[in-house]
Amino acid sequence: MASEHTGSGDLTRSLELLWGTKERSTRGPKPGLTLDAIVHAAVELADREGLTALSMRNVAAELGVGTMTLYRYVPGKGELLDLMIDHVNGASAEPDAYRGKDWRATLEWIARDSWEQYVKHSWLLQVNQVRPVLGPNMLGTFNSSLGALEELALTSREKVSLFVAIDGLVTGLARNHILQQQAFEHSGVTDDEFWETQEPFLERAMESGDFPLVAALAEDTFNLRDEDVLELAMRALLDGFETLVRTRAAGAPPLPGMANGD
Repeated sequence: MASEHTGSGDLTRSLELLWGTKERSTRGPKPGLTLDAIVHAAVELADREGLTALSMRNVAAELGVGTMTLYRYVPGKGELLDLMIDHVNGASAEPDAYRGKDWRATLEWIARDSWEQYVKHSWLLQVNQVRPVLGPNMLGTFNSSLGALEELALTSREKVSLFVAIDGLVTGLARNHILQQQAFEHSGVTDDEFWETQEPFLERAMESGDFPLVAALAEDTFNLRDEDVLELAMRALLDGFETLVRTRAAGAPPLPGMANGD
C-alpha cells in the first residue's frame, strides 16, 4: 500500500515550481542553494534511507543548511515529492532513436528502463501516482514514447492503454522484487532458513498425493530471476500487442471503449 501520494501539497505551487513560473522574491539575502540541488539531495536521501526518512529537516541536514532555508525554495514535503518524481523521470533521448522504426523495440526499452528506475528508486513504489503531477521531464518522456507508436493504426486510447499495461506489469514485478530484497531486513530470517523450516511440511504434502501437479514440477522451477520473468512476460504481452497492431492495420475496428470519442 502506498504511504504517500502525488499532489499532496499545494498542487498549484508544485506546478509553478515544475514549470518555472514561480518568481523568486528579490528581498532578503541572496539564495545560496538551487532548487535542483535540493531535489537531488532529497532523491539521494530517499534512495539511501527510504521514503520514511524524507522530511524537510533531513533534507536540510543533507545540504548542511537550516530547515527554514529550504522553505525559501519549496513549500513543503508534498511539493518536494512532486519535484522528486519528475526529476527521476527525466526525459531520455532513447525512444527517439526508434521513432517510426521499431515500436516493439521501443516498448521493450521502456519496460526495462522502468524496471531499472523502480529498482534504483524503490521509494517510487510507495507513492500513489494515480493522479500524476505532470512536469516537463515526465511529459517529455511520455511524448518521446508516443513517437514510437506514431505510425501505427491505433487510436489514442489504444496507444495509452499499451503504456498502462506495460507499467502495470513492470510495477507488479518490481514490487515483488523489492519486497523479496526487504524480507531478510524486516524479519532477520534468510531465504534458506525460511524455506528449510517449511521443507519437512512440504515434503509430507508432496508425498500425500494431494497435490500431484505441484509435485510434478521440476526441482529448480522456482530458481527464477525476476529479470527473466520480466523478459518472458514482456514477450508474451508484446506478442499480443503485435496481433492487435496487425488486425487494426487490416481494418479491424477498435474494441468497445477504445475508439476516440467513446
